[in-house]
Amino acid sequence: MKCVKNRVLLAALLTGTTLIASGVTVPAAAQIGGIVHDPRNYAQNILTAARTLEQINNQISMLQNQATSLANEARNLTGLPVSTLQELQGQVDRTRQLLSDAQRVAYDVGDIQTAFNARYKGAALSGPQAAMVANAEARWNDSVGAFQDAMKVQAGVVTNIGGTRQSIGTLVSASQSATGALQAAQAGNQILAVQSQQLSDLTAALAAQGRAQMLDAARSAAAEAEGRERFRRFRKGN
Repeated sequence: MKCVKNRVLLAALLTGTTLIASGVTVPAAAQIGGIVHDPRNYAQNILTAARTLEQINNQISMLQNQATSLANEARNLTGLPVSTLQELQGQVDRTRQLLSDAQRVAYDVGDIQTAFNARYKGAALSGPQAAMVANAEARWNDSVGAFQDAMKVQAGVVTNIGGTRQSIGTLVSASQSATGALQAAQAGNQILAVQSQQLSDLTAALAAQGRAQMLDAARSAAAEAEGRERFRRFRKGN
């Protein structure tokens, strides 16, 4: 409203000065009540005031634009008020703990090599009768333990689904109500973190299941080799 009034005043002032500048005859000076009045000087003062008012209005508009820009930047730089990082890290840690609790044959190259040398090949399949029986039982325990470990990991992954669902709901709500670019980006990044956690759970479940299947296949192959050795000994004894 103030801007409109200022523009009307400005227009009036400019109109007056235009009339004076366009050649309308104005006395150079007049004496009124003993006071000398110079119309030309008065017109010049009005023109100067009008230009000053216009500059002030331009500065006000510029300040308003700057305030709007700063407000938008503040919204864009506001961080997301929620975080699911702690929950996701807890789920990943629980899955890692289940994998580290692997029975007998761990997820370690050196441990696997040692176990296979001791129970699945070479002298373990051709030693004394008592040793062969003990190794066969150890291989059976390896397989049973591996299947049990796989089921534990799968159960842990299923348990994590509930927490993952809650995290996704929280982040989607935060994304929909985001007030700036930073909040929207952070919500998107956390949703990607949830997906990464799900992929890690899936990888763990597949690794545990594959371990159980491989150990069972190795047990079958060792039993076959051991059976041939027993048959060879039987024929040699006869």
